[in-house]
Amino acid sequence: MEFVLNGRRVQVEKLAPQTTLLDYLRASGLTGSKEGCAEGECGACTVVLVREGPAGTEYRGVNSCLLFLPMLAGQEVYTVEGLAQDGKLAEVQAAMVQHGGSQCGYCTPGFVMSLFAEQYRPDRGPEFDLHALSGNLCRCTGYRPIKDAALSLGPAPEDSFKARLREPAPVLGPAVYESEQGRFVRPGSLEECLTFLALHPEAKLVAGGTDAVVESNLQYRRWELLVGLEAIPELKVFEEHEDMLEIGAGLSLGELERRWKGAPQIVREWFPLFASPLIRNSATLGGNLGTASPIGDSPPMLLALDAAVRIAGKEGERVVPLAEFFKGYRQTALGKGEVIVSVLVPKPFPAHSRFFKVAKRRLDDISTVAAGFALELGGAGRVARVRLAYGGVAATPVRLFAVEEALTGQPWSEASLRRAQGMIAEAIKPISDHRGSAEYRLRMAQKLLEKFYYETASAEGVKG
Repeated sequence: MEFVLNGRRVQVEKLAPQTTLLDYLRASGLTGSKEGCAEGECGACTVVLVREGPAGTEYRGVNSCLLFLPMLAGQEVYTVEGLAQDGKLAEVQAAMVQHGGSQCGYCTPGFVMSLFAEQYRPDRGPEFDLHALSGNLCRCTGYRPIKDAALSLGPAPEDSFKARLREPAPVLGPAVYESEQGRFVRPGSLEECLTFLALHPEAKLVAGGTDAVVESNLQYRRWELLVGLEAIPELKVFEEHEDMLEIGAGLSLGELERRWKGAPQIVREWFPLFASPLIRNSATLGGNLGTASPIGDSPPMLLALDAAVRIAGKEGERVVPLAEFFKGYRQTALGKGEVIVSVLVPKPFPAHSRFFKVAKRRLDDISTVAAGFALELGGAGRVARVRLAYGGVAATPVRLFAVEEALTGQPWSEASLRRAQGMIAEAIKPISDHRGSAEYRLRMAQKLLEKFYYETASAEGVKG
């Protein structure tokens, strides 16, 4: 297996397929990338990939701790060691030195790589977007000088890195990697993938790696056969139709955010609250739905939009409403050898829609409770259509059908809100864990609906 590392082609053999890019880099002497969490929360391991983006070739920051090494086959990677040229620091490195942006230094290389990706972003505006750094944590809390360094950066200089962006990015194709510890296969088409899965239904599917690699890193899960989905073009579609939007299950959330220009409010609110830019550059909707985590952030949002999933297997395709997709804790309607091809979002989008997330940190954190709400009002301020969806309150993401039915046709009023809140207490039975008690989760579920009511009632001029 080969890939380009800091401008030089390297070959990998004999290593376990579940070796991470981070472990490989450090074993190769490139120790600027650090392991702080092994689950993509701290950003100390940040590197950049050369990828094709909506505005052309770009440097895309990712967590190297969340990439199995064979996923890099045919790709191009840069680490902090590759930025300085002819003994001269890159502008982002020099800015960190000038503004005192490094204290203990552990997080510094990760920040530098995120700074680098943002400075060279092809569609960047005149000012540095500080949100590009939201996936990097400084345990010394030395954020002010890092911010100063970021804001001091002008446009990307005319150097070899800028010149690289004028050339095409590597095109991912089929790949196979084998060692004594296991096998990695990357099909190049949906048909090829389904044929392979029909023969090997036990294979572990990997899209962005932001869930599977965490399992490998922290729970020491091992699979004899990994199937990478990142080179299948049928999973990368983004197509607007008159009656729906189709989103490829393998499209990264970062790409989706930049393509979906007319996204409804619920989606615009959801994007920045889903992990961090580094995670969104790898994570996919298909992966987030397929893992069926009860605290995943995308299910409540998509349930509120009445989304469905297109599923393919060797026997053909079928469409399953998302409300029928989750069958139990970490269980879905996917059969053996099936994959999620795309997510279908019907049009028109609802007039009012909101996404709320309760977590210990505002950004880059796991939900305690997440909620997606959608509302259409008819004549006399009565509810024509409402969708109430939650994560973190049951073994699966849920839609509260009984509460929706009770609200439909009723005035959108405080009295209706109170009745709905009472029904929520009967409809959900959350559990207590280290993120929040059952009582807290229930109160948050009720209060988030209350927040949605007051915001929409104010917008519609509803009284009482």
